[in-house]
Amino acid sequence: MAFVFHPGFVFALACLGWAMLPALAQGTSDAPAREFKLTPSAYVNDGGMRATDVNLRWRQGAHATWLGHYSNSDQFAQTRAGYEYAWQTQWGQWVPSLQVASMGFAGGSLNWQSPGTVFGLLGWGRTNGRDYYNLNFDPNDSVLIGGGFKWREQHVFNLLNVSDNRFDTGQSVTHANWRYSPRNHQSLVLDLAVKQGRPAANEPEVRGQIVSLVFNHGPVFVHWAQDRKVNFSDDSQTRMALGLRF
Repeated sequence: MAFVFHPGFVFALACLGWAMLPALAQGTSDAPAREFKLTPSAYVNDGGMRATDVNLRWRQGAHATWLGHYSNSDQFAQTRAGYEYAWQTQWGQWVPSLQVASMGFAGGSLNWQSPGTVFGLLGWGRTNGRDYYNLNFDPNDSVLIGGGFKWREQHVFNLLNVSDNRFDTGQSVTHANWRYSPRNHQSLVLDLAVKQGRPAANEPEVRGQIVSLVFNHGPVFVHWAQDRKVNFSDDSQTRMALGLRF
C-alpha cells in the first residue's frame, strides 16, 4: 500500500526544514523562551494502515492551546483543538484540559502532581464517547495514579498506571518513565509501558508493550516509539516524529 502524505503534513515538514536552520544557528546556550511547538508525525501499522499527524501547540505561562489534524490510509481523518491550564498552588500543580474534534468528539481531564522531590500523581478523564482516533494511546475515560521522584536535578523518575473506569474493558497501561537532562538545552526521555485489556467489553483480552524514546536538543526534538497492540487492537505500530520549538 502506498504511503500518501496529507498536504498539511508535507507543508509542516517544509516549514520545519526552513525554520530549523536559523533556530539551530542561534545556538543553545542562551536559548530564548519558545512559545510554539510543531510536531509532524508518521505512524505505520504492521497490518498495513499508515497515518500522518500534524500538531501545533502554543504555550505562554500557565496557558497552552493546540490544533492538530490526523489522517490515515483507511480514509479516517479528524481535526482537533484543545486547551489546558497549569495551575500552581501550595498543594501542587493542577492541570485541567479540554479537547474537541471533528465528528462531534469532546473530552476533558484533570491531573494533579504534589509538590516536593518525591511526588504523587493523580488524574481523571472523560469523553462523550464519540469516534476518536486516540493519540494518547492510553484509555481516555480513565483514572491515573502514580508517583515519582527527582534525583540530583538531572533525573526524574515516574511510575504510573492509567486504567479504564467507564466502558468495562479492563484496559490498563502502566508506565515507567525516566527523564535525563545533562544540560539545560538537552534531555532524553525513555518510557517503557505494559498494557492489558479488551478493545471493547466482552471481546478477548490483549497484552502488549510500548517502548518510547524522545531526544531534545535545543529547539529540535525527535520521538520514536514501538507500540505492540496499539490502542488495544491486533496491530503493532511504529511512530516517528521530528519537531521544532520556536
